Amino acid sequence: MKGKKDTNFGAVSIDKSVIAQYAGAIAIESFGIVGMASVNVREGIVRLLRKDKLTNGIEVQISNDNKLIINFHVIVAYGVNIAAVADNLINNVKYSIREFCDMEVGKVNVYVEGVRSID
Repeated sequence: MKGKKDTNFGAVSIDKSVIAQYAGAIAIESFGIVGMASVNVREGIVRLLRKDKLTNGIEVQISNDNKLIINFHVIVAYGVNIAAVADNLINNVKYSIREFCDMEVGKVNVYVEGVRSID
């Protein structure tokens, strides 16, 4: 399913992968986030993703009422307040996505998959 925004000139459809890429860029720029995590459920392995693979750590869903639900799997920096980092990420994502594609973000879930020290 694609996100849909009706305008005076017609309808605009936005693919979920576009929203995921933009959300990944927002996450990497957020304080306390070291990177996105790819979770191999079968083996229980968490890997830090390179910057070109940011969308693998993000899942975007679009509800029936055209609201976005975004799930982040992140790795945070050692020593930061995880609740503050998650709140910052949620607020940044809600504001930036609204400005980017004029769609409402209904829910942002942050799953902390690991902690890394910053080199």
